Amino acid sequence: MATELFNLTGKVALVTGASRGIGAAIARLLAEQGAQVIVSSRKIEGCQAVADAIVDAGGKAEPLACHIGSMEEIGKTFGHIREKYGRLDILVNNAATNPYFGHILDTDLGAFEKTVDVNIRGYFYMSVEAGKLMREQGGGCIVNTASINALQPGVGQGIYSITKAAVVNMTKAFAKECAPFNIRVNALLPGLTRTNFAGALFADEGIYKTAIDHIPMHRHAEPEEMAGTVLYLVSDASSYTTGECVVVDGGMTACGGI
Repeated sequence: MATELFNLTGKVALVTGASRGIGAAIARLLAEQGAQVIVSSRKIEGCQAVADAIVDAGGKAEPLACHIGSMEEIGKTFGHIREKYGRLDILVNNAATNPYFGHILDTDLGAFEKTVDVNIRGYFYMSVEAGKLMREQGGGCIVNTASINALQPGVGQGIYSITKAAVVNMTKAFAKECAPFNIRVNALLPGLTRTNFAGALFADEGIYKTAIDHIPMHRHAEPEEMAGTVLYLVSDASSYTTGECVVVDGGMTACGGI
């Protein structure tokens, strides 16, 4: 008999940064397991395409534009969720920004502020609003997409790596304080994954080759290879797991990173 541990029927899930890449893969998988998925990103067009594909495949999805760098849009998003669904069982904080790729000493203020506003403030207040709903209903799950750059700064990715390290500690802080409310909080730390977001790493042959040479599996990941870990973290299969940061990197950090 197949296990029901991963069954998400009746759950409402919000996935940010879900118009493409890892977020889209997560949204599709959660819907396949029965969740009502709110597909969110900055632009509604991309969200609509992913939501339509989910519905065409027999799942349940709604597109919802939200820029998590905007406190106003975060407020509107959770106002909509409260009004339409009255609950939120799963939040996947996957939206992120990396507007600067280069030497850390050349990081300008605009790039710094944008990265911090989205990757730290955005994740924090999305988690706060989701946590309030989950506290009211008796529990829920939050998963933050961080990065292996949180453990070892990536080349030319100084401020991005710094914010992802903050996400790791944020995950642990929310897990510790929200456990009494039956809210579990964990993080996914992807390694090198083929996405538009990581395009700069794939475009630079030297950086890409160096990365591959340090990955025991000798290849990059596809977005779908990240989604299964998130499904585990939001399902009953991980009912005693909170405050954990799961590395999915083909073994790169096991070898000391780049």
